[in-house]
Amino acid sequence: MKNTLRALITLLALSSTVYAAGTAGAGGGNLLLTLFIGFFALIVVFQLVPAVILFIGMVKGLTRSKSSKEAKSSN
Repeated sequence: MKNTLRALITLLALSSTVYAAGTAGAGGGNLLLTLFIGFFALIVVFQLVPAVILFIGMVKGLTRSKSSKEAKSSN
């Protein structure tokens, strides 16, 4: 148990220093990161367009159903 706890503490200590390392690798891959995020942004936008169209149709259908029922009952 003590060995496991010591190994876990050592692992956490080493990983924190690795994340706190300098920015030697920063700056590389910015174009790929931008393309990656842009690709998923396009997926979200292309999924939102049909959702908005369906929502507008649903709202129109709900508002028309009341007026069309009144028109049918008066005839």
